[in-house]
Amino acid sequence: MPSALDPLLQHPTRLTVLAFLSACQEAEFGAVRDHCEVSDSVLSKAATALEEAGYLAVKKGYVGKRPRTWLTATGQGRAALTAHLAELRRLVAAAEEAGARHGSAT
Repeated sequence: MPSALDPLLQHPTRLTVLAFLSACQEAEFGAVRDHCEVSDSVLSKAATALEEAGYLAVKKGYVGKRPRTWLTATGQGRAALTAHLAELRRLVAAAEEAGARHGSAT
């Protein structure tokens, strides 16, 4: 059976960003950057790819006179992450089952 892993989420930065955002309503760009331990440029590229896929929404605004960007995981993004994680769990379970059948220690 072919893997149901989401190709977009196989990139570590995109997976990390979406996983981080899935646990909050929205997060400021700098907070996501710091928690995901990436540069502005790397986060910007990942956010653009996720936004183009409909997995993330970007909102720009100001705090006082300072420009700010907020990122939010969309319902579609949360569903994609859930499905991706379920597929990873399925693969682990299949490997454990195969190991048990063949007497391999896991």
